[in-house]
Amino acid sequence: MKKTLFFISLFVMTISFCQEDKLPYYEVPEYSEEFTAGTMAARMVDALGFRFYWSTDSLTEKDLAYKANEDGRSTEETIKHIYDLSKIIVNSTLKEPNSRVDEGLSYSEMRSKTLNNLKTAADILRDSDDISQYKIIFGEQEIPFWNQVNGPIADAIWHCGQIVIYRRSTGNPINPKVNHFSGKVRD
Repeated sequence: MKKTLFFISLFVMTISFCQEDKLPYYEVPEYSEEFTAGTMAARMVDALGFRFYWSTDSLTEKDLAYKANEDGRSTEETIKHIYDLSKIIVNSTLKEPNSRVDEGLSYSEMRSKTLNNLKTAADILRDSDDISQYKIIFGEQEIPFWNQVNGPIADAIWHCGQIVIYRRSTGNPINPKVNHFSGKVRD
């Protein structure tokens, strides 16, 4: 019985680790051959995905609960905010309206969905000849794509930096082999 439970636990952990490895943005994808509005916007989202991947990699319960002060968000609440921003980004590329629905997701579910939202959005943008069609839709209001850059994309990048600082404060800094300039992880 103990052996069976051990092997089941080992199997479940192996599946979890394999799923984690399949998340996008372990590294920034290769850059496009040409410069277009779509490839530039996609690269910004790819850079966000890479920064989010590494700022949220291997967080502990202590990390997730950390708050700089009582008035601020915890790391987990900040991840939730970035997840909500990723939904605005992807919904724009899918031409879908935004809505506020609390899905009650765990840290790992939010992390996975955020990374996959960003990957979907970047792939759509990369193949687009006209990114002006990707408006942010709130109800009847349609906001131009320009606002994605100074709004959700820049805000999410900002918050990734915040998470990095929080992790340092809890004694769990990001992997020192991560190179943000190259978008790669050194061996």
